[in-house]
Amino acid sequence: MLREADAIVTEELIRSGWYSKTWQTFAIFVPVRTVGIRDGKRSYDHVIAIRSVNSVDAVTAQVVRLPWELLETMMERIIREVPGVNRVVYDITAKPPGTIEWE
Repeated sequence: MLREADAIVTEELIRSGWYSKTWQTFAIFVPVRTVGIRDGKRSYDHVIAIRSVNSVDAVTAQVVRLPWELLETMMERIIREVPGVNRVVYDITAKPPGTIEWE
């Protein structure tokens, strides 16, 4: 699930020309199920978060403001192509207070 979502994020970054404009961009599997609708029925599936940051030294990092249309494309593909996912969120937390990776 995570590898599929991360591949979509990378493919869309490359396609859109944003791949070289970010220091790190990746998908995160969030171990929470959330209610959604799939095929007209209620579903309880997983959440994928997307994180994109720029940093010079990895001590601090700023969130990359990816274009809304790019985020929408990533979300639509992840939900359509990755079974078991019904929600995609974008992490806008800088470092600090957050860290680059989710642990």
